[in-house]
Amino acid sequence: MPSAPATNTNPSCLPGHEGTSSVIEPILSHRRRVLFLCTGNSCRSQMAEGWLRHLAGDRFESLSAGANPAGYVHPLAVQIMRESGVDISQQVSKHIRQFLPPEGTPPDLIISVCGHAEKECPLFPGRVERWHWPFDDPFHAGGSDEQRLAEFRRVRDEIKAKIESGLIAGK
Repeated sequence: MPSAPATNTNPSCLPGHEGTSSVIEPILSHRRRVLFLCTGNSCRSQMAEGWLRHLAGDRFESLSAGANPAGYVHPLAVQIMRESGVDISQQVSKHIRQFLPPEGTPPDLIISVCGHAEKECPLFPGRVERWHWPFDDPFHAGGSDEQRLAEFRRVRDEIKAKIESGLIAGK
């Protein structure tokens, strides 16, 4: 006796429902919320937010905040990210409180990019993973304009490499 043909109950495969997958869409559309945290939220965490959005924005919701936000994104961070094709000029400096209930929705993962932020990071309710990736702060770079730019570029490239190998590749 032949078996009955398999049926597909995915609504997007049914006649008249092409392109609508409302039943499974919420499950598949969950992007992991990643919050990059540093002290001032003006350089390192802003670059990390921009990189993750640029490299894997379809898989991750990229956010950043500071324990003591500077209130601006450093112009050299904006400049050197633009050199790499990533626009962070519309990002804003935010306080970590914006991601704590009742004000905001907690992230799934917090990555502190400096020791001070790692120590100052508040406890979040629920199951929030915490990682620590320390990077030098280019804000404190001295020397000529070219030397400062070189330091910002070095940190930018280190952040990109860490995001690619440690987060996107799942290591």
